[in-house]
Amino acid sequence: MKLLLLGSTGRTGRIVLEIALKKGYQVNCLARNTERIKKRKGLTIFEGNPTNENDLKKAISKCDFVISVLNISRKTDFPWSSLKTPSTFLSDAMNIVVRISKNENIKRISICSAWGVAETKNDIPKWFKWLINRSNIGIAYNEHEKQEEIISKSKLNWTIIRPVGLSNSKKEEKIIETFNNKPKPNMLISRKSLAKYLLQSLTNNSLIEKKVVVSKK
Repeated sequence: MKLLLLGSTGRTGRIVLEIALKKGYQVNCLARNTERIKKRKGLTIFEGNPTNENDLKKAISKCDFVISVLNISRKTDFPWSSLKTPSTFLSDAMNIVVRISKNENIKRISICSAWGVAETKNDIPKWFKWLINRSNIGIAYNEHEKQEEIISKSKLNWTIIRPVGLSNSKKEEKIIETFNNKPKPNMLISRKSLAKYLLQSLTNNSLIEKKVVVSKK
């Protein structure tokens, strides 16, 4: 099984990569800075940008699955910090991913979005809604919503995963899957648990064309 992983140099993407290789996936990574990815067995590294169609075509060739953990990056974690990536980065990349995936016969695509996107904005705490509306976090949330719209209309076998707040815990966690705010999610999930869930979603047919919020039990 061959997987294209987008966002492999990020904090969650690095964990997805490690677990995917341990599970025996052949993994293609497309990264702007390939020096940040350690070469190892089962991994093919492509230098490029997911918003460049030629770069993406090379990286996705002969893949069965796609996982995207791309995000809008800020220079620091401070909510009002300036952006490192273009403000339309996610939607630009997803438009190209969808177009190429149709020609490559990709079996499944799972994308990492966020709790608080689209209709789930009504479910998040008021303080977090305030922060999204008044800081640069909102730019990322708008882009997550746009990429969700693009993949939802694609007629591909997609799954949208919306994690709650992310922790760096290494503990094993049981997962709550929330659909339409039932059952209500908790506030945290580890990056490790999210990474495992993203990979499991690729072979879980019950999640095709589903949008799921994930949190730790």
